[in-house]
Amino acid sequence: MASEPDGGELILQAFRDLGVDCIFCSPGSEWAPLWEAMARQEATGTAGPRYLDLMHETVAVGMAIGHYRMTGRMQAVLLHSAAGLMQGSMAVHGGWLADVPMIVLSSESNSYGEREGVDPGRQWHRNLSFVGGPQAIAAPFTKWACQVPGVETLYEFVKRAGEIAQAVPPGPVYLNCPVEVLLAPAPPPTHLPVPQPARAVAPAQDIAALVSEIEAARSPAIITESAGRHPDGAAALGRFAEAFCIPVYEGASATCLNLDPDHPFLLRGDPRAFPGGVDLVLLVRARAPWYPPSRGFDGARVIVIDEVPQRVQMVYQVLRAARHVIGDVAANLHRAADLAAVPGEEARRRAGLIAALRAEEIAARDRREAAARASQGPVDPLALVLALRDVLPAGTHVFDETITHASIVRQHLGPGSYTFVAGGLGQGMGIGLGAKLAVPGDMVVVAVGDGGFLYNPVLPALMASVREGLAILTVVFNNGQYLSMKNNHLRFYPDGHAVRRNRFPGVDLSGQPDIARVAEGCGCLGLTIRSSAELEPTVAAAVAAVRSGRSTVLDVHLSR
Repeated sequence: MASEPDGGELILQAFRDLGVDCIFCSPGSEWAPLWEAMARQEATGTAGPRYLDLMHETVAVGMAIGHYRMTGRMQAVLLHSAAGLMQGSMAVHGGWLADVPMIVLSSESNSYGEREGVDPGRQWHRNLSFVGGPQAIAAPFTKWACQVPGVETLYEFVKRAGEIAQAVPPGPVYLNCPVEVLLAPAPPPTHLPVPQPARAVAPAQDIAALVSEIEAARSPAIITESAGRHPDGAAALGRFAEAFCIPVYEGASATCLNLDPDHPFLLRGDPRAFPGGVDLVLLVRARAPWYPPSRGFDGARVIVIDEVPQRVQMVYQVLRAARHVIGDVAANLHRAADLAAVPGEEARRRAGLIAALRAEEIAARDRREAAARASQGPVDPLALVLALRDVLPAGTHVFDETITHASIVRQHLGPGSYTFVAGGLGQGMGIGLGAKLAVPGDMVVVAVGDGGFLYNPVLPALMASVREGLAILTVVFNNGQYLSMKNNHLRFYPDGHAVRRNRFPGVDLSGQPDIARVAEGCGCLGLTIRSSAELEPTVAAAVAAVRSGRSTVLDVHLSR
């Protein structure tokens, strides 16, 4: 009986039918049926997903996120019981914030050894059970969470979960698959094709109304955070901006490159400072465009262009919208651009203002970069970014988990793909590894502060990097402190006792280990930079090592 297909085979077949490429597993005792199904897949030469053992839940979930970011295809994650689900919950929630579909499965026991012929193991009775079931844990940080009631419904439950995960808005879903369900003999699954998720577009009258509002405005502005996530998003946004001569501002919480950094309509400043003010704000995939949330633009109409204007995973969201244009953002931007008239006098006037503002911004940027390159002694963070920019190959994928240095990384690293890691700190290394797995020939860089690095499951991530042959470059922006926490303290108590004594609780990271030696102990290359004189040759050596196939951790001690 043990050699016959059971619930593990049903899950694996559902993954095949959903087009899952990889199963990222942080192992637990419930997954023997799935492991047996994987062994059967290998023995019979059946095509199916690749299986990876990872030694930490955050690495497993992060790799699923990173793989999706590169491929646009949903992946699967197996965790252990309620405990493993809780350990991985921060990264799952980060995936929900970032619109990443994934299927997350873990287990429980529903018989505790009392069912004749089924022994799930005493650990489920003593330590692993959770009142209300693990689906109760997952519900607050997933799009959908449920328990599989029996082996008869297991295959369809998994397929349905995959379809829910990919439907707009995409996000992680969770299934509790009890051990007894996994071990039960499996009925033959019904193989049906799984349709691709539909991408609806706005009605023609909504596009026409959008165009009319733009043409009636004197000074429109675009604010975006994540238009560039769509494969055609940056191109569509650029064409739309050019067609109507509208400046594009990336919000402070931008999560990707939404336009080429050299695009003539991209501005970095505050849209409120646009000469003459703004009378029409177009929020293009911008879920938190201003702070405080109620600030908005006095006297300006707001149009939201998004697949889902109101994000249910946000507790408080204020967009002040007068109109919604709902549907596939890239398609809707292209359709609006198709209706644009030849730019008139007002549009040409705006184009001149945009060009002047951009010239000022470029001049200021060039001055900052020149000053950073000329700096001596401790390494300026901008100098570090410029040294990376000088040697990274075209098409490098950057995953940014810095906090106080994020704007420097995003604005100065240059062309390539950029993703800011959403949610809590500690996910970046896993996400970078998942991206590298998906695009093995490309350079992948994880930028992380020393505080964020210490939050990452460093040893399991480095072990996975070596074991799976995933050579990435991890750059630690090391200023020896939790600078964001210090800045928050100063915001509330600028003249307090901590300032007068120069003693800030919750900030000091001077006791951190030698990061390069930690990397070397895991079989990676570890390099340390402590002065500007070491910067360029050591950065070049780190990039060369990764390109040769050796994962590298670069610990850079910064001046600020």
